[in-house]
Amino acid sequence: MIHTSIDLARSGKQQGFLQVPYSHNLGGWANVMVPITVIARGEGPTVLCLGGNHGDEYQGQVAIMRLAHEVAPEQVSGRLILVPSLNMPAAKAATRLSPLDGMNMNRAFPGHPEGSVTSQIAHYLTTVLFPASDVVIDIHSGGRSMEFVPCSHMHLVPDKAQRRKMLAAMLAWNSDFSFLYADIAGTGLLPVEAENQGKLVITTEMGGGEGIPARVHRITQSGLRNVLIHCGVLAGKEETRAGLGLPPAILTQALHRDDYLLAPESGVFEVAVDLGEKVRRGDTVGWIHFLERPDRAAEPIQARSDGYLITMRAPCLTSQGDCVAVIAQEVSVDEVLHA
Repeated sequence: MIHTSIDLARSGKQQGFLQVPYSHNLGGWANVMVPITVIARGEGPTVLCLGGNHGDEYQGQVAIMRLAHEVAPEQVSGRLILVPSLNMPAAKAATRLSPLDGMNMNRAFPGHPEGSVTSQIAHYLTTVLFPASDVVIDIHSGGRSMEFVPCSHMHLVPDKAQRRKMLAAMLAWNSDFSFLYADIAGTGLLPVEAENQGKLVITTEMGGGEGIPARVHRITQSGLRNVLIHCGVLAGKEETRAGLGLPPAILTQALHRDDYLLAPESGVFEVAVDLGEKVRRGDTVGWIHFLERPDRAAEPIQARSDGYLITMRAPCLTSQGDCVAVIAQEVSVDEVLHA
């Protein structure tokens, strides 16, 4: 159902749209227009770069828009497919979910060719863009809901050869932290679909909140370019943390439900620990305060394991069941490769 003028087999630089059919009250023959850029030259890998999987996460959208404008075919070996704002309706509305169908793009895979807008886009990726790609980069942040230590991250995929390549590419982002995560909130994730197709998948959590500091834009953009160089699709010399005079990245994982701390009641969340700080099991990482009951003692939120505070809830106002913090344990490269 999706139409595009882009020819994935053509060399050079093409810029156009994925046109997704969408009828609404004032547009019977309307389309949702999702910008796409393809830059191709000669032999090499195909790398698909995606931003705006969640519309209120703009770090990746800005980084990929910069690439779409700045990269020339002479800098590419292989093919670079750039989709800055995958969930364009949500990006325009500054929302996590699509305002057109209420769907979460990151729970919509494998999608359906005649489904809602979100489902159609997911199906197009599943059946067209993923099969055409060797590497899939899906840039996330915490959006308006969470604030992360800027980190590259990945799933602990069962295929050891695939895992080794993903780990090397994840570390090429050169962020201070790298993070292995679990899925505790449903199925249908974009990275999982790409992983199941055997792709090398790199994802991120580049900060969060509505305001994005310049340092977060810098690590998003420099990290993305360095990973593209690492993968062999973009010309340049790969940088390492050692070469930049930085210590090794702190490699962490949160693979158990107990690592994800949920609010037991609704209220106002007060965090007690700075992002990236070490905590011990039993430490209080924050409290839930009760607006209507200031006479009532705040409810402590305690770490269930030793580790680092990798993310916290961004809005103070919190509902019962919201994730307010994640504690990630430090692991070694050997532990990741052989787990």
